[in-house]
Amino acid sequence: MKKLILLPVIFMAAMLFCNTSNAQLHVNVNIGAQPIWGPVGYDRADYYYFPDIDMYYDIDRRQYIYFEHGRWDVSDGVLPARYHDFDLYHSYKVVLNEPKPWMHNDVYRTKYAGYRGHHDQAVIRDSHEHKYWENKEHPEHAKWKGREEHKEERKDDHGRR
Repeated sequence: MKKLILLPVIFMAAMLFCNTSNAQLHVNVNIGAQPIWGPVGYDRADYYYFPDIDMYYDIDRRQYIYFEHGRWDVSDGVLPARYHDFDLYHSYKVVLNEPKPWMHNDVYRTKYAGYRGHHDQAVIRDSHEHKYWENKEHPEHAKWKGREEHKEERKDDHGRR
């Protein structure tokens, strides 16, 4: 009888281990999609939270999400009018990789309140790391394109030998 009870437990543990190991192998990168005013150091970022103005930015959709008139609203690609003079390059951004983080805004507002007024975060535009050159708006993007073309040429040369 103990063997019959133990067998399902072992099976479930094995399934859990397999699912966990598969999840760890999956890597998702969106460096090229991140805006050049985004912070450096993140290969993947879904949202930015701005503690200074309590607002979010959806990286994939390129939309700002902000609270107005008792509800969360969306502004496509342009800062809402009341934030027109907000400096994206010199404001602090928190990277969040969770669906709809604004639904837990009270948590983020409290957790990152200490970052209000911080203006020393390095941004992608100013980075000299080659991986950020992939971004079409980066000042060094032409060099990245040259590096990629050179890699392809080397592959072709190697393949012909």
